[in-house]
Amino acid sequence: MQYYRFLPLFLYFSALAFAQRGNLSNRPKIEVQTLTDNPIIDGNVIDDPVWQKITPITELLQVTPNYGAAVSEPTHIRLGFTNKMVYVAVVCFDSTPQNIVVSDSRRDADLSDEDSFLFIFDTYNDQQNGFLFGTNADAMQYDAQIDNEGEGNFNNNRQQGGVVGGTNINWDASWEVKTQRGDYGWSAEFAIPLRSLRFGAGKNKTWGVNFQRNIAKNSEVAYWASLPLGFDIKRVSVAGKVSGMELKNPKNLKVIPYIIGQHIRDKATSPTTTTTQGDAGVDIKYSLTPGLTLDLTYNTDFAQVEVDEQQVNLDRFNLFFPEKRAFFLENAGQFTVGSPGEVDLFFSRRIGIGDEGELVPIIGGGRVSGKIGQTNVGLLNMVTEAVAAQDIARNNFSVARVNHNFSNSRSSLGGIFVGKNELGGTDDAYNQVYAVDGKLGIGKKAVISGFISKSNSPDIDEDDHAFQLKANYNWDGWRISAGYTEVGEGFNPEVGFLMRTAFKKNEFLIFKQWRTKNLGPIFEVRPHISHYSFRDFDNRLVSSFLHVDNHWVWPSGFEIHTGINFRTEGVFTPFQLTGVIIPEGEYKHQEFQFVLQTNPNKAINFYNRSVLGGYYGGSRIQLGNRMNIRMGDKFVTALNVNYNHLELENGTIDAFVSGARLTYSFTPQMFVQSLFQYNNITNITSVNARFGWLQTANAGLFVVLNLVRDTDWDNPLNNQIFSVKYSYQFDVL
Repeated sequence: MQYYRFLPLFLYFSALAFAQRGNLSNRPKIEVQTLTDNPIIDGNVIDDPVWQKITPITELLQVTPNYGAAVSEPTHIRLGFTNKMVYVAVVCFDSTPQNIVVSDSRRDADLSDEDSFLFIFDTYNDQQNGFLFGTNADAMQYDAQIDNEGEGNFNNNRQQGGVVGGTNINWDASWEVKTQRGDYGWSAEFAIPLRSLRFGAGKNKTWGVNFQRNIAKNSEVAYWASLPLGFDIKRVSVAGKVSGMELKNPKNLKVIPYIIGQHIRDKATSPTTTTTQGDAGVDIKYSLTPGLTLDLTYNTDFAQVEVDEQQVNLDRFNLFFPEKRAFFLENAGQFTVGSPGEVDLFFSRRIGIGDEGELVPIIGGGRVSGKIGQTNVGLLNMVTEAVAAQDIARNNFSVARVNHNFSNSRSSLGGIFVGKNELGGTDDAYNQVYAVDGKLGIGKKAVISGFISKSNSPDIDEDDHAFQLKANYNWDGWRISAGYTEVGEGFNPEVGFLMRTAFKKNEFLIFKQWRTKNLGPIFEVRPHISHYSFRDFDNRLVSSFLHVDNHWVWPSGFEIHTGINFRTEGVFTPFQLTGVIIPEGEYKHQEFQFVLQTNPNKAINFYNRSVLGGYYGGSRIQLGNRMNIRMGDKFVTALNVNYNHLELENGTIDAFVSGARLTYSFTPQMFVQSLFQYNNITNITSVNARFGWLQTANAGLFVVLNLVRDTDWDNPLNNQIFSVKYSYQFDVL
């Protein structure tokens, strides 16, 4: 164990944080406004007498482009409560209303590239977690569940990605928003049932709260509770406060049954085989307390979930595919322990999905999740069916998670148990993982965090440990971190994810976000340096990576990144990259890295990442390209083309992966989306086309067509699956 090497850095971060410990002064506060009448939710705020009785919040401060300046367009925000509802109203005045930008009407689409309004509630006032809501001028619904102030492995595209802790946009509550446009600009009204949130009941309660307005024509972002450079609205530890609330336990029981019919054709067989089948199941959600929810599921189905994006592995380590299934994504952050995407002690894709991506039927299960006081609680138990064709047994999965947030701090302490047991098998068909984790918040600016874990598997009784110790300082554009992670040779989290096995990793980052004044048209620069190295338990260097870079940012959002990478790879056993053998040896190379991003507020915007340099004794050209095309506020297209050209000692590799995602939103509740993909390594072409007509959140009508075809003569594949699924949410209580 070599974490003692980083003790001086940890002490330095602690001293630095304490030296600058003072909280942000003048955090805004408001008293709750209790409404005797309910406003009419139609988007007309200006003429509604209920809202006119409430003094609006009008003081917002810019973060971009003019840090600390008042918002450039008047903004009036009002907040009101009843015993059952939270109401929020905003009037976004605009001197040029014809220039209001609406880029996407899909639920949970990114709001950063259009005129929009967002707000966050820290309902436990724990300075770590919250619920985020937002809309644009067309009344699109955006909501997300925030854990750990949004820190985690997050993919911004709801339709393509998932989450490992941090920000969960797949959390979908039942609420309403309406908007109105006029010569004054635009306005919005939100009606959020308290039963859709989690909170502590009682008198004189205080929530953390912040409001954000985005003004597209200026690439402007402004907040009510101003934020240090480098943070966004999810930084609830520096949010404002709303106090004086009297909150009672709202009853909440939802029953969501579904039926599904499928028509399956396998054209790779001769003759073509055809199967028609149907099924049904049910989900139940019940609020045990305002902060604790019971979820039950029987015969769980995920036919409406988008397929995985194709990837080609051009390295010797495991690829990560994100979770996309709504049942597992809700409250996913509460079950997250480890280093997201690298060492995940619990990875929900192990339940119901086989090692090769094949579907494993889920018989059913249950989950209790939420909060008791300042303690987060998560209990999960699921049973999956046996699949004889893939030699998969019936299994029971169980997870128990407890994590206590200490009051008035960003500190926590917790533990987790993850278990897998084969049902009906031998006594030694099991796997267990135990861990303790915690973090120490030092003021608002620094955190020391870590975990220590042990696995329990048959025939493995040594070196079955994993741990991490990490320090982070993040304030006023500075991000400084250092850490040490170790995964023992016998550590075996079968219901988790390891990108690499058996390693010792050192890492650090020094990053500065700097608003320039004398660099001509350049608005911001972000110089930084980062490093990591992996060694095995014979202390041999397996991988080393040093990254030196600078981001050059223009006021419009146009960016260029110019960097250089220094890589070392130690290969002690030959391995294959798509059929090309990489022999033993130590490989040292340099790479030039270039990134270009055009203004994301434009109807057509482009992103490119290019890497040119050496690779395993040869050379590599890596090109990643994405183009987003917006036609009006209904049709959005994202085109992706990724190309790798490798010239190696034992051969050449040309890997090409392409994709096109097309979305048309008839309304925020009705959409058609298609994902077309192809890669030349597996020769697989796939189509995933989905029609959704949402009743609420995750219930409604879904029509899905999946086509998968390859051209390999020795293992042909040509499948077609047409599914129609209907679910309906009954609000029993």
